[in-house]
Amino acid sequence: MIKSIKYILTGILFGIIMSKSEAVSWYRIQEMFRFQAFHMYGIIGSAVAIGIITTFLIKRYRLKDIHGITINFQNKTPQWKRYVTGGIIFGLGWALTGACPGPIFVLLGQGFPVMLPVIASALLGTYTYGIVKDRLPH
Repeated sequence: MIKSIKYILTGILFGIIMSKSEAVSWYRIQEMFRFQAFHMYGIIGSAVAIGIITTFLIKRYRLKDIHGITINFQNKTPQWKRYVTGGIIFGLGWALTGACPGPIFVLLGQGFPVMLPVIASALLGTYTYGIVKDRLPH
């Protein structure tokens, strides 16, 4: 349990940030999809920019993980059919629930029990993928 405390604290911090930034607000998500506000695009764009910078720094300075192993990135050939299919499935889930996977736990923590079936479905989908992933084209 003691080893898990850093993950629990990180999750709590993530939830606070998601809540305070209004990234879990259904109204903000709706504004984004209707192109009525920049708010969510700013949050997503900031995350992408931070990811690009972090990846650049990891590659540039050959950083190591907590076990002392150098972090390596594998170059992969883009498989557009896979990306489009995954994006459609992700987008449909987001549209139906009003939240992407991270915020569903934040919304439950904010007192929205309607997220319980969403979480159960997400976990079932992840479990199912784990069972069939070896038979899927990757």
